[in-house]
Amino acid sequence: MANLQSDIQRLVDDFVSQVTELARRAAMDTLENALGRGGRGGASGGLRIGRGRGRGAKRTGDELEKLSDDFLAFVNKNPGLRIEQINKQLGTTTKDLALPIRKMIADGTLKVKGKKRSTAYFPGKAKN
Repeated sequence: MANLQSDIQRLVDDFVSQVTELARRAAMDTLENALGRGGRGGASGGLRIGRGRGRGAKRTGDELEKLSDDFLAFVNKNPGLRIEQINKQLGTTTKDLALPIRKMIADGTLKVKGKKRSTAYFPGKAKN
């Protein structure tokens, strides 16, 4: 019986040790990401902006302006493409571009044809 109890105690101790190590790693990852030292975000490149921002943090006006300018320049050179095609070329996501696109459509610098996933983007009037 004593042998069974010592085996159970050893298993419990091992389990607690493993859970403690996992919790420590998770805390370190969270802290590194919060401090902008994570580096887990895949290959950097393209127009990805704000990798160091915390989750839910707003983009700056400069970041949005750069996204808008780069998107519009690409659409001027390649009119009629869908968002999936544009994202592949620019290294962005639809979520990254949703706000700048809505603003450009509203102010007329960007025109669209189609709906939902078949929406194609075209240059609108010149930006003032």
